Amino acid sequence: MSFGVCIVSICPIRKEPSHKSEMVSQLLFGEFVEVLEKEKTFSRIRGLYDDYEGWIQSNQADEVTQETTQLQPLGYTYKHKSKAILKEEKLYLSVATPVFKELPAKNFTLVYDDPLIWTADNELRDDYIIKSIALLYINTPYLWGGKSSSGIDCSGFTQQVLKLLNIKIKRDAWQQAEQGQPVGFLQETICGDLAFFDNDEGRITHVGLMLTPETIIHSSGRVRIDKIDNMGIINSDTGERTHKLRTIRRFL
Repeated sequence: MSFGVCIVSICPIRKEPSHKSEMVSQLLFGEFVEVLEKEKTFSRIRGLYDDYEGWIQSNQADEVTQETTQLQPLGYTYKHKSKAILKEEKLYLSVATPVFKELPAKNFTLVYDDPLIWTADNELRDDYIIKSIALLYINTPYLWGGKSSSGIDCSGFTQQVLKLLNIKIKRDAWQQAEQGQPVGFLQETICGDLAFFDNDEGRITHVGLMLTPETIIHSSGRVRIDKIDNMGIINSDTGERTHKLRTIRRFL
C-alpha cells in the first residue's frame, strides 16, 4: 500500500488508464490519495477526501507517507489565482485547494505563496457567507467530472462549496442525495440546502444549492442562478423548465 499527493493544480481522474478515457472527477493540488495499483504510466487511486476511485497519470502525484496523509489543512484557497511554489516555479491554484504550512513528499516539498485562506467556522454559516462562497464559482463553465474553478460539474460544485463550509459530502449527485437530512417542502428550505433532480427513469442526475426558496445556484452549461418551484428549475434566460425536482436535503 502506498500513498500520494497531487502536485499539479488540477489532475484528471479517469475511468480507465488512458488519456482518451472519460474524466470522472479531479484532484486538486495537495489532495491525498491511496495508490491501489499501477499500470504503465497510470495509477489507480482512491481519493482520501471522498473515497472516489479512478486512474490518474502517475507523474501528476508524488509519494508521501501514510502519516503525512493525516495532516489537516490550515484552510482552503478562496481567491482566484492563489499560488503555490513547485521547484521554485509558480503554480496557480483552483478555489478550494487545501493549504498546508508545508507538505513534504518524496521528490518535492509543496509550499504556498502566501495564499488567501478561508477557514470556515461552524458558527459562521449565515446566508451572506454561503452566498459569497457559492458565487466564487459564478459563470465557471460546466465540465463533466470537473471540481475546479476552471470547470466544474453540478455535484463537484456542491461538494466544493460545502467543503469551504467544513462539511464533507460525497462526490456524485446520487451519493449526495443519500446524505444529510430531508426537507419536506420547498418553502421550508434555507440558504445552503441541496436540491436534487431526477430523470424520466427516476435516477438522480443533477444537484444545486438553494439560495432562497425561489432561487438556486447550480452548474448547468455554466454556474448560474435560476428560478425554482415545486416542479423544478426554470431557466431564468429562456423560461424553459430544465430539471425535475426530486428531493431536498439539509447539511448545515
